[in-house]
Amino acid sequence: MAFEGISTKLQTVFKKLTGKGRLSEREVRDAMREIKLALLEADVNFVVVKDFITKVTERAIGQDVLESLTPGQQIIKVVNEELTSLMGSNNAKLEFGSVKPAVILMAGLQGAGKTTMCGKLAQLMKKQYGKSPLLVACDVYRPAAIEQLQIVGGKVEVPVFEHGKNDPIKTAKEAIEFAQKQFLDVVIIDTAGRLHIDSDMMGELKRIKEAVNPVEILLVVDAMTGQDAVNVAKSFDQTVPLTGVILTKLDGDTRGGAALSVRAVTGKPIKFSGTGEKLTDIEPFHPDRMASRILGMGDMLTLIEKAQQTFDEKKAIELEKKMRNDAFTLNDFLEQLDQMQNMGSMEDILKMLPGGAKMGNVTVDEKQMARSRAIVQAMTPQERDNPDVLNASRRRRIAKGSGTQIQDVNRLMNQFESSKKLMKQFAGGRMKKKGKRGGFPFGM
Repeated sequence: MAFEGISTKLQTVFKKLTGKGRLSEREVRDAMREIKLALLEADVNFVVVKDFITKVTERAIGQDVLESLTPGQQIIKVVNEELTSLMGSNNAKLEFGSVKPAVILMAGLQGAGKTTMCGKLAQLMKKQYGKSPLLVACDVYRPAAIEQLQIVGGKVEVPVFEHGKNDPIKTAKEAIEFAQKQFLDVVIIDTAGRLHIDSDMMGELKRIKEAVNPVEILLVVDAMTGQDAVNVAKSFDQTVPLTGVILTKLDGDTRGGAALSVRAVTGKPIKFSGTGEKLTDIEPFHPDRMASRILGMGDMLTLIEKAQQTFDEKKAIELEKKMRNDAFTLNDFLEQLDQMQNMGSMEDILKMLPGGAKMGNVTVDEKQMARSRAIVQAMTPQERDNPDVLNASRRRRIAKGSGTQIQDVNRLMNQFESSKKLMKQFAGGRMKKKGKRGGFPFGM
């Protein structure tokens, strides 16, 4: 998981600091030395690390910190603020300009996940921005690149414009004309990548840029490449002035160096991050939230946003009524499981909770949700609506039909009954508070 190594090391340092009522300047400098090593091991640019440590040290040995009643907590606050500043301070929003369609030019090397990211961005445009996007296939060199974009476009239900292996500059121009006629307001152009930067690729990218006048030029870089991602960003920016960066594979075993270096070295903001393989796994990049995750403080704002995007408000109100009336069924339970899975892996959700990252020894059995789903699906409609009919013979049949053990069925039913009681109490408590109504955040 992204930043896992650096996060663990920083929390070890902070544990030493917060365990003391007073701190000397020497203790602070020793801690800064450990933080410096942790950042360098995470493949953060050396110049960036040096500047970061200097700033943190100057603030940390100040009178306000060392003479504070909680100096360790004050140092964590300083590190959090400087990490946020290092990654850009604020979320850099996507620009659409005043001319329609808004053209977004996607650039990057092969293997960074550029074509898939085009699909993710297009889906985001539809769902969160209310736009009508068009995907344009201008990678005419990589085998099956056009077919891949068509498959991605089909999955997110976004049209794909392509003219085979024809001149990509001409294709880009014609795509914009097509978008204007079809009243599509965003054009996302997937350009060619290479295994390494070369003059042909850069020349073509520059010509496409001059032909379509994009409002955004976004570089897609693989976060797992560390400092190399920074070097790639600098090279691209020298040819076509970038407006932002998208980091992919932040869910992988990455050391985090790219995220902590690219903004400081290139001056280009990180606008989005790819956090998984699903086409929904894309997040706006919030420096303050990312700093909070790195320091093990969780990321409740992103978790809440994910829940809002996943859970249907009308269904949540209906669910609350069912809970108050003791009418919550296994069909409802199954629907909630599906919505939880749409939010991402349980381990990722856990790490967004304050202190969740510190629960390093806690492992989440993702297969348990799949087993629970299989058990419920093996039931008849009558059994889902009225679990009281589940006698021993029915439970044996369900276990056999779901490929599980009878103990698994019994465990699920015990969890279901406990959840029903807990949720009924919660829903009843909500209604007593000034008659307030609203959706119930099941699974949060």
